[in-house]
Amino acid sequence: MELKDLKPAEGSRKNRKRVGRGAASGTGKTAGRGLNGQKSRAGGGKGAGFEGGQTPLARRLPKLPGFRNINRVEYLPVNVSRLEEKFEAGEVVDGDSLKAKGIIKHADAPVKVLGDGEITKALTVKVDKVSASAAAKIEAAGGKVEQPC
Repeated sequence: MELKDLKPAEGSRKNRKRVGRGAASGTGKTAGRGLNGQKSRAGGGKGAGFEGGQTPLARRLPKLPGFRNINRVEYLPVNVSRLEEKFEAGEVVDGDSLKAKGIIKHADAPVKVLGDGEITKALTVKVDKVSASAAAKIEAAGGKVEQPC
C-alpha cells in the first residue's frame, strides 16, 4: 500500500447541503430558516457578546489605567531586627530556616532582607536579595551575605 492508495472509509464523507436552490432541492424558498423573525433575515441574530439584555462582560469589567507586569517578582520582606530576635550567632539564614522559625510561610518564596532595626549577631545570610543597608549592618556585626547568582 502506498500514500496514493489511501481513501476515506465508505460513507464517511458527504457533500454539504446547498440551501436556497429552488423548491425541488428540499431546501428551497426559506432555505431552512423558517418563516419570519430575526434569525430568518440576512444579518439577523444577536451580535457577539450579547448576553440577553444583561450588561455585557466587556462593560462590567473595570477600566483601570496602566498595566500589571506579569513578570514582577514579589519578595517577602524580612527586617534585620527579626533576624536578631529569632536567630542565634553563627546560624545560617535561608528559606528553610526562616520557615522553621515561623518568619515566612513557604521556604521557596523569594525573600529580601531589609535594614530596619539593629543586629549584633554574626549570621550567614543566604537569601534572594539583601538591601544595601541590611548588608552593611550584617557585615558590621561580623556576618556574611551570600546571594545566589
